Amino acid sequence: MGEVTAARILCIMGSGETAPTMAPVHRELIERVGGEGARAVLIDTPFGFQENADELVAKAQEYFQRSIVHPLALASLRRAEMASEVEREAAYSRIHDADYVFSGPGSPSYTLREWRGTEIPRLLAEKLEQGGCVTLASAAAITLGVVSLPVYEIYKVGEPVHWLEGLDLLGAAGIRAAVITHWDNAEGGTHDTRFCYMGESRLRQLEALLPEGAAILGVDEHTALILDLVAERVEVRGRGRAVVRREGSETALPTGTEISLMELRGLLSGAAPAATATAVVAAPPEGSDAPPEPAQREEPFIALLAERQDQFDRAREGRDVEGMVAAILAVESALDEWSNETFSGDERERGRALLRRMVTRLGEVATEGAADPRERVAPFVEAILALRRDFRSERRFDDADRLRDLLTGCGVEVRDGRQGEESGWELAGPQAG
Repeated sequence: MGEVTAARILCIMGSGETAPTMAPVHRELIERVGGEGARAVLIDTPFGFQENADELVAKAQEYFQRSIVHPLALASLRRAEMASEVEREAAYSRIHDADYVFSGPGSPSYTLREWRGTEIPRLLAEKLEQGGCVTLASAAAITLGVVSLPVYEIYKVGEPVHWLEGLDLLGAAGIRAAVITHWDNAEGGTHDTRFCYMGESRLRQLEALLPEGAAILGVDEHTALILDLVAERVEVRGRGRAVVRREGSETALPTGTEISLMELRGLLSGAAPAATATAVVAAPPEGSDAPPEPAQREEPFIALLAERQDQFDRAREGRDVEGMVAAILAVESALDEWSNETFSGDERERGRALLRRMVTRLGEVATEGAADPRERVAPFVEAILALRRDFRSERRFDDADRLRDLLTGCGVEVRDGRQGEESGWELAGPQAG
């Protein structure tokens, strides 16, 4: 880097690193390390093994350009052993010169394997010591602790519960802990996928394997835990919580929480915490894998779709076509704004399905409005005319005339022939067209 950046910040994002929910956090942190002139860089290692790595890089850069209004350069090191010396040095140089370093989804174990033996761990530690902001999310964030969780090996492959040696970058903040992102994950539906897909049972086993003196630092999805190493302050931003879990008990730090770094160290070490607004809750009983109530864990994108559906339904009930169109456009905008988010479920498909349903229902309303008015009112007019004929046959001419006047007042012109017999009816005035 050129001039030393005064700020030294470590930001841990539970997920949503390229979603609208985290855009204000990125913007604020970039402002703290130089604003418009800050150099931001993406490290692509965590997802470097994926076939769509180029696409993920492009989406991240598009997200920064559009939502953060800030350029994002690329420090590419997807497979260290396959990179040339020139490619490795180019990545190191960009990380060294950056004020804002960002990395996110992928595989924690792959990231650790590729970063070990490279300059990246040292460069990240240097950033936290000399100035800059390191923002790691999802898989990349899991590498920060004294030990790291091999998520896919346990959850997908079925390996025994175990930890990997982490980068221990949290040591720069005086913290000895394991980081677990996706803390409140609810994708399992019928089975517990909290705690980054581990569930309560496996989390308890992992706790028993922690190094001495270490605790667990969890971060909910679409939530950021910001550690300001200069101001010695901790902030929680986003839609959820950060959670300190130690020996089966959890201390929740909800969004909006601001405490000192010393207080966070105290919570993690088990020392009596200073007076804070945090809430301490016991972990579920042994053997209980029941996740929280779904209403408490609703994904922000799904919650947004539900709001737009309610908006559309209210407009439809009120025959408010303009309101229906506004709701449709809002869903389309939401799909566009969230296009860079790496959903692990069917959120994007659900958004498109809602959009199609809305358009279909708008079409139904348009069809009803375009139907021939004569066809719509014909059953009612014919019923009244039948009653009028009955009155005339009973020589109740005054009542028959009143029915005719009623129809005339409603815009229905009744035609009577020379002999007084009905010869038909038409809608009068502009409605007839």
